[in-house]
Amino acid sequence: MDRVLAVILGGGAGTRLFPLTAQRAKPAVPLAGKYRLVDVPISNCINSGLNRIFVVTQFNSASLNDHIARSYLFDRFRGGFVTVLAAEQTPTSEHWYQGTADAVRQSNLHIRSYAHDQVLILSGDQLYTMDYRLMLEHHKRTGADVTVAATPVTAAEAPGFGILKTDAEHRITEFYEKPPLSELRGKESPVEPALERAGRIYLASMGIYIFDCDVLQELLDGHREANDFGKHIIPFAIQERKVVSYPFKGYWNDIGTVRSFFDTNLMLTDPQPAFNLFDEQMPLYTNARLLPPAKVTRSRIDASIIGEASVIIDSDITQSVIGIRSYLGARTRIHRTVMMGADYYRWEDPGSRNRVEGPPRPGVDEDSIVEGAIIDKNASIGRNCVITNVARVVEGEGPGFFIRDGVVVVVKNAEIPDGTII
Repeated sequence: MDRVLAVILGGGAGTRLFPLTAQRAKPAVPLAGKYRLVDVPISNCINSGLNRIFVVTQFNSASLNDHIARSYLFDRFRGGFVTVLAAEQTPTSEHWYQGTADAVRQSNLHIRSYAHDQVLILSGDQLYTMDYRLMLEHHKRTGADVTVAATPVTAAEAPGFGILKTDAEHRITEFYEKPPLSELRGKESPVEPALERAGRIYLASMGIYIFDCDVLQELLDGHREANDFGKHIIPFAIQERKVVSYPFKGYWNDIGTVRSFFDTNLMLTDPQPAFNLFDEQMPLYTNARLLPPAKVTRSRIDASIIGEASVIIDSDITQSVIGIRSYLGARTRIHRTVMMGADYYRWEDPGSRNRVEGPPRPGVDEDSIVEGAIIDKNASIGRNCVITNVARVVEGEGPGFFIRDGVVVVVKNAEIPDGTII
């Protein structure tokens, strides 16, 4: 992997993840109580022996920059790095990134300043474990110019993805961008018998690509109007180059909406979740904060994840993710909730703490009930609050909260007054 560069795409404004992206880039959205979404592709790179990594972003990148600077410090002897490439005006372009391919095109001056043979293009908002060395071996063994990672899906799932049609040698012959269910006939690809029996006969692009470096340059330069990899560059490459699929059968999830983010976090609380946070061979890295352990007093906790430095008093918690430095007061009930935690301790003097933003007492106060919600960083929920969306509102908003896909999202730094019912 010494001759491979990784480029992680931070995505656009992240409107489908709003309000979680109101103050941060998509890759900086917290995950599983202690990580960030960007930790997933970076960890996969490190675990695959790939340590030259660019993260390309342009929206709300301050917290992402801070996280990467604190988390990924490689020693000078390895020559590795994780560097954020933010959108910038240059002599060749005064415009912001117009899409995934345009982001790489505009960043290519920085990327090509490092010696490499292949470029690995990754997304910053997916959850999966992959050894990219196996994908690179497949790329070289098949003699591909471009390799596209693909996961088998059913007919019901196919309209949500770009669908690849391949031959028996994995060569991609056709590409269809989110085809409707009525037009799937003839778009099947050869798959293993077990997958065929399960109806997983359509290959969905995972948005993970390996390009030979010269091929990438020629495609970007030869199609200046092509701004997106999935919609433009890959279809052009299929016509002009040898493009193959890399079949991936492990767990993979594109965390693109508030609902998928919510469901994915709760999945991690299952006894045997589809994604393994406890894999010693492929660990998930993040900022080593050196926090104290959680402290729990007279509480019932079932099927939940509890972050470090949390303080939980006389509470009932089920199927929830409780993030770092969280506080739950007496007689609180938390069910099917993702609580992102806090950047500072509740009991810190606001005048002396490092963080100046946020309410003085983050957490959930006494006698409050929260169910089916996401509580963003530093949010303060008062006493006797009920946040359950009992009316089953799908889309809505109010002071300090939004409802998206039926999930109540209490926004970052919000203060919900005592007795509030949502």
